[in-house]
Amino acid sequence: MTNGPVGGARPLFEALYDDENAVVRALRAGSSAESSDEEGTTALYLASVQDLPGAVRLLLAAGADPNRASGQDAGDLPLCGAACGGHAEVVGALLSAGAEPDLIEEFGFTALRWAAGLGHARVAETLLAHGADPDLPGPQGEAPLVVAARRGSVHTVRALLRHGARDLSPALEEARRMLTQDVERELRDALRRMYGDGGHGSVVRRAPVDGGVTVTVELLRGGEPFASQDLQTGHGAIATLLEGELGLRSPFEELAVRALREGDPGLDNWLVAAEALWLRGDEETFQAAAAWTASEDPLLQTFGVDVLARLGFGTGGRPFADRAVPLLRELARTAAPAPAGAAARALVLYEGEPGDSGRAEDEPGD
Repeated sequence: MTNGPVGGARPLFEALYDDENAVVRALRAGSSAESSDEEGTTALYLASVQDLPGAVRLLLAAGADPNRASGQDAGDLPLCGAACGGHAEVVGALLSAGAEPDLIEEFGFTALRWAAGLGHARVAETLLAHGADPDLPGPQGEAPLVVAARRGSVHTVRALLRHGARDLSPALEEARRMLTQDVERELRDALRRMYGDGGHGSVVRRAPVDGGVTVTVELLRGGEPFASQDLQTGHGAIATLLEGELGLRSPFEELAVRALREGDPGLDNWLVAAEALWLRGDEETFQAAAAWTASEDPLLQTFGVDVLARLGFGTGGRPFADRAVPLLRELARTAAPAPAGAAARALVLYEGEPGDSGRAEDEPGD
């Protein structure tokens, strides 16, 4: 069925590019919610990939089938299109209307596979909460957890782990492999495999997103970008999380390297490594953290302070307070600004109530 004018009303597809009132008018004038254009693209699919949650809800309420495939070869699913774009609200609307979370579209992709591969953590969480199988393999047999580990999306990995993903060992292997790679080079090589090495220029962009950094490499033609790929850089945090799930104990030197990988105490690589060390609460970790605070590198000093700040607090007490507090006071007085500020904040934790030192649970992001 094609979507031509019905009863003099604006065609439904034109209405989608206008506003929700136009969609309502088109539907009331007789346009079918199941309309498709001459190429077989359904109105619901178009609204889903264009991130039009209001129009999606209107079409669903008017009878559009959330599981109907779109396109000339009927290979595209609205849920997969929305997941690919990271459109969490649209994904939620489709699932609430009965979209099956594990339907497979052309080339073997599910919505969760798209979300895991592109780092759309909130979409992944929504799919999993509606029953998506966390272990359903993608087109090349790879588990979503392995794909998310390769992507470097800490929030997506956390969501999959919360919902019982099981492929921990291969995902850990992939996260560790990515820690040895130059992300920018990986992206450039992937683009050149796709588009050839025709002397294209390139530009690299780095943006802080959801507790990590997203690295984007764009190929240029005539000075203008024509193709791009991106990865997130949470591989250190992911490796540490998976090691914890598997009961593995990484050397504290390795955790420090992961923490300092991006050079930012606010990023997941740093926070997850520090948290893993807090939980150990042993003498070996105290000695390592104290040694780091004596480093000539202010960044490593700061990491040592952050480890001391909550070391062993999970036991319900502060087992290293007698030695940590004098050290932190000295650092707060004499260290460079970054470790001195961290030491001042750590002292506040030591002076608070024993139950007030926990860390809030991470919320998924896109």
